[in-house]
Amino acid sequence: MSEPSIFTRILQGEIPGEIVAQNERVFVLRDIHPQAPVHLLVIPKTQEYANVAELAAGDPALLAEVVAMAQKVAAEHADGDFRLIFNSGAGAGQTVFHVHAHVLAGGLEEKKLVG
Repeated sequence: MSEPSIFTRILQGEIPGEIVAQNERVFVLRDIHPQAPVHLLVIPKTQEYANVAELAAGDPALLAEVVAMAQKVAAEHADGDFRLIFNSGAGAGQTVFHVHAHVLAGGLEEKKLVG
C-alpha cells in the first residue's frame, strides 16, 4: 500500500487542515494557497484514484458525488456560481496524486476563460 497522501493525513487528523464539509465518501478542505476568494478542494476519502480520468473509469458515482459536493459548497460559501477544476498530471499542475477538484468562486469575473 502506498503512503497516505497529505489529504488522507489531514482527514485522519495527523496534520492540520480546515475541513468545511464532508459526507461518507467525500470531504472538503479550504485551500491553503487560495487562487480566488473562495478556493475549496473537494476530495474523495479514498486515495485509490490519482486523477479524474481514473476516478471516472473506476467509480463514476463517486465522481458524481464530488461534483454534487462542489455545487453544495459553492452555494454555501459563494453565490452558487463556481469554476470546477481537476488537474491531471504533473504537466497540468497536479502536485498531490490523490484526485481532487478545485472549487473557485468570487472575484473571477476579470479572469474569465472563453469556452
